[in-house]
Amino acid sequence: MFTFEIEELLKEYENEPQQYNEFLRVPAMSIGIYQLAAGSVDPQSPHDEDEVYYVLKGKAKITVGEKERPVGKGSIVYVAAREPHKFHSITEDLTVMVFFAPAES
Repeated sequence: MFTFEIEELLKEYENEPQQYNEFLRVPAMSIGIYQLAAGSVDPQSPHDEDEVYYVLKGKAKITVGEKERPVGKGSIVYVAAREPHKFHSITEDLTVMVFFAPAES
């Protein structure tokens, strides 16, 4: 069993230079914290894994395929493997918990 406290994770990663910090990896899944500053550009490209994003704080829009939606604290977004997707129009610093299944390669 693994247990984590979200506030402790956020504090640990608040000054990290990289945007994505993984905190759990098992063969079936991986989980990390993804952070994008307001006004920044999301550099990611499609992944080979299914993803679920859970927005912890901030405001932005996400485009998945041809669909665009606003997201904010509490939003949950599912992205199928290899589906083009990006956060954009980031108006408040964005912090997202990301679940990959299977674990991100």
